[in-house]
Order: sequence, then C-alpha cells, then structure tokens
Amino acid sequence: MSLLLQNPSKPPAKIWRYVWILVGAIATYAVFAAILPRFLWYPIIYHSELKAVHRFMNSIAAGNMQKAYGMWNASPSYSMKDFLEDWGPDGYYGPVDSFNIKDTFRPPNGSSGIVVVLETSPYKPFPDRDDSVKQSKTKEVHLWVQFQNDAIEYPPPQYAEGP
Repeated sequence: MSLLLQNPSKPPAKIWRYVWILVGAIATYAVFAAILPRFLWYPIIYHSELKAVHRFMNSIAAGNMQKAYGMWNASPSYSMKDFLEDWGPDGYYGPVDSFNIKDTFRPPNGSSGIVVVLETSPYKPFPDRDDSVKQSKTKEVHLWVQFQNDAIEYPPPQYAEGP
C-alpha cells in the first residue's frame, strides 16, 4: 500500500507507542526501586558503628590516647602500655594522622558486631591512590565494633581477614 492510497482522515494508531513508553517507565522504576534501598540502607544501618570508629580514629590522630583507650573494649590483660604499642606514635599502626574506611562487613550467624576495614596513614591528608611513596606507609587494620555499646576491639580470629 503506498502513501498516496492511505486514508488521510485516519492517522495510524499510536497506542503501541504509548504502551511501550509505559512499560519502559515501569521497568525503569522497578530497577530503581530495587537498587535504591541498598544504597540508602547501608549507611543508615551501620551509622552508629561507623561514627564510633570515626571518634576512635580521630582521637588517635589528635593524640588523645586516653580517650581512645576508653573507647577500646580492652580485656584485663590489655593495658594502656599495650594499647600504645599498637596505636601510639611509635606503635605498630602509628603514627596515625589520617585514615580511610575501606569497607564494612557483618559476619554471618547473628553476630554481635561488625568488622570495619580501614587504612591508617602517617600523612595528613590521606594520600591519593597514585602517590605510591605515601601509600607504601599506609596500613590496613580490621576493627570489631559491638552493636550493643559501640565498643571497639580487634575482630575475633575467624573474622579477622574478612569474608
């Protein structure tokens, strides 16, 4: 059928165009609705634990070791001297002038805390990824944060390396 023989008074049906636009809009909304909660839920659910890690690391970076040790869930055998050997200016992770939280994960089976993976650096601000000289001085540390009281400690051995 040629263009000249079509009936000019009756335009072609546009219903299929509208149906496909509607289907596309619904599919886009469904994908967005499925993905969005993951991005919003993550910072909300672990907000207090991440805030506790920030307070702890900021205390160490400021040199306020008494305050940081107070946030640490220390066993009776872990003294302030031991804490300074780990976190002090001459300690294993020290000196800490800046830090970067890399990841968090919750161990399975209804655990009582979350593992926060962070990097510590003796440089302020935290070095860029392309600065290999400064990046060589960063150290990765895993911390366990209790849900009940936001106490911080080293993770249990089975969770120390991540999932």
